[in-house]
Amino acid sequence: MEEGASSAAAAAAAAAPAREAKPVNIIMIGMAGSGKTTLMQRVNAYLHEQKQAPYVVNLDPAVAKLPFQANIDIRDTVDYKQVMAEYKLGPNGGILTSLNLFATKLDQVMGIVDKRAHEHKYFLYDTPGQIEIFTWSASGTIITNTLAASYPTVVVYVVDTPRTASPATFMSNMMYACSILYKTQLPFLVAFNKTDVVDDGFAREWMADFEAFQRALAGDEESFMNSLMNSMCLVLDEFYTKLRTVGVSAMTGQGMPELFEKIDGAVAEYYDEFLPALERQIQHKRDSERAQKDDQLRRLMNDLTVTDGKEVNLG
Repeated sequence: MEEGASSAAAAAAAAAPAREAKPVNIIMIGMAGSGKTTLMQRVNAYLHEQKQAPYVVNLDPAVAKLPFQANIDIRDTVDYKQVMAEYKLGPNGGILTSLNLFATKLDQVMGIVDKRAHEHKYFLYDTPGQIEIFTWSASGTIITNTLAASYPTVVVYVVDTPRTASPATFMSNMMYACSILYKTQLPFLVAFNKTDVVDDGFAREWMADFEAFQRALAGDEESFMNSLMNSMCLVLDEFYTKLRTVGVSAMTGQGMPELFEKIDGAVAEYYDEFLPALERQIQHKRDSERAQKDDQLRRLMNDLTVTDGKEVNLG
């Protein structure tokens, strides 16, 4: 028994360096006004303080000015305003088309990332504030899946805590978080931002105790949505139990160590759950392609057998 335990420990120790050797992709997603880009700046500054300078990628083509220096900037590849004018698009259509154009160069981006992988522990990705454009577009899916297939990847969903103090807004944010989690199927972390203004204790209480949320809902102004939210809090109860959350402040830097503790836990989930599932999907695809090729070869051999020995009329 002791020999088996020591063997397992040795295997785990052998696997640990391999996990640590790979950099971690952190994709920041958040609604406009949530403080997502400011939190990116704070995370960037915190990592520099820890002597772990990250590699920063900006995926927002419409941002006027970044509060941090990006190593790769979509604006260097795609001119958002020119795209709008050329294709006669509105703001959202311009962002979407810019992301589509950038996605065609993704192989070049990944080549740069691969070259820098041994120099940085963390790769940070800032996304457009128009959250649905990135999370639900084909280009956003391609970018996310490509990153996740190469390195451990964590999605950080940034929530504006003061605006979430209302039960209706809280439920809307949690529904969005749930949809993004199941869309990306990646390790997921909710960062309640601006805790220097409003503490996130109420949100954690509502997630841990649905009766507390129902009491808050009952004390809120009566609306036609109350019965729906009352039911949804029960539906999301199971979702809450597996959801990682952390309170942070992009302004003061509060919660940065806790944020990276949660990220480390999400990275472990990537290796334990996501990566095996991805490998199974890849193997299933290979098996399907192999079966398809075998079937095509079998049909070809059958055709050759039928025509074997017959004179071919060339006209």
